[in-house]
Amino acid sequence: MKIHEYQAKQLMKARGIPVPEGRVARTPDEAVAAVAPLVEASGNAVVVVKSQIHAGGRGKGRFKEHPDVGGVTVVTDGISGGLAATESRVRELAETMLGSTLVTIQTGEEGKQVNTLYVEQGIDIARELYLSILLDRAVSRNIVMASTEGGMEIEKVAEETPDKILREEIDPAVGLADFQAGRLARGLGLEDDAASNFVSFVKALSSAAVELDTDLVEINPLVVTTAGEVMALDGKMAFDDNAVYRHPDVADMRDTTEEDPAELEAKRSGLSYIKLDGTIGCLVNGAGLAMATMDTIKHVGGEPANFLDVGGGATADQVTTAFGIITRDPNVKGIFVNIFGGIMRCDIIATGIVEAVQRVGLSVPLVVRLEGTNVELGKQIINESGLDVIAAEDMKDGAQKIVELAK
Repeated sequence: MKIHEYQAKQLMKARGIPVPEGRVARTPDEAVAAVAPLVEASGNAVVVVKSQIHAGGRGKGRFKEHPDVGGVTVVTDGISGGLAATESRVRELAETMLGSTLVTIQTGEEGKQVNTLYVEQGIDIARELYLSILLDRAVSRNIVMASTEGGMEIEKVAEETPDKILREEIDPAVGLADFQAGRLARGLGLEDDAASNFVSFVKALSSAAVELDTDLVEINPLVVTTAGEVMALDGKMAFDDNAVYRHPDVADMRDTTEEDPAELEAKRSGLSYIKLDGTIGCLVNGAGLAMATMDTIKHVGGEPANFLDVGGGATADQVTTAFGIITRDPNVKGIFVNIFGGIMRCDIIATGIVEAVQRVGLSVPLVVRLEGTNVELGKQIINESGLDVIAAEDMKDGAQKIVELAK
């Protein structure tokens, strides 16, 4: 689960982690109303208007409808023109940005519609750094990643100058140790107040990551102000879906307009579904078998259109829902049903397939491989249905058949 920048900053601020002051706006009037309190509180005539979407690269992104406007815009009109000039420019930006489609390096060409803005105080920046805490599954621990290359895409930094990325593993028994935080500060070239402020910041952030069950907390850029303060100028958080139930305040932050409608439907039906870019729709029971199926499809020259695990105890209704989700994807040119019935019975899957085809129709090739509990009954149900289904002997045979038919 992901949340917006302003929500991540709310969670950080509640835990004593320094962030700039900001106000959420969903209308131009709300954006304008945010200006005066921010200018008064900070004594700074500069404000920043930020698009709120679940994607990075907003600062370099551009709106489809207004290519001269960026997803994050600094408003400096107030320096010479006063408060009225700032409010006028913020209104103009809000009217342009709200309802428009922002395209960034992470959204793809389709972009995402901006429905919310975050108006934030300007900050006197001395340095920009990168900081994140992410779950590294290779070591089964959270790790801290930091770099002097703040504001840059960390993937590009890792590729071109990997020596500029600092890493520290966090021992879950003791948390991030003082000596580790100090080593990071020295590695980033921080001294005096900036170094001690960074140590406090990164230790508080690492504690928040554990408390909130995050997969990722990323601050890019983390800024050092001219006064030596350390502050999160940006904020991104992603949470372990399996732990969100422990955090009702976080669950309430979910913005379903930012999520794929098919993935939401699957989640409500108890299915695990992730949309991909290929053409072969997959309906499988069990996450391991689903991944093996996807690998096999790629091995024989195809590209999976989705990951879809109906689980070990799916009902016919769930199978019908899963089938409907796959067939509504316009990129799908063929469907491969690969079932190994251990807990999941093959006749249940077969009944669901028949009901799904009768309900939503079938306009692409369908290959079915059934094996396991009640397999003969499952095959009988499909054979007697009159459906145009191609049977597969095993997983590789099924993958080869559907890839060829999808051509």
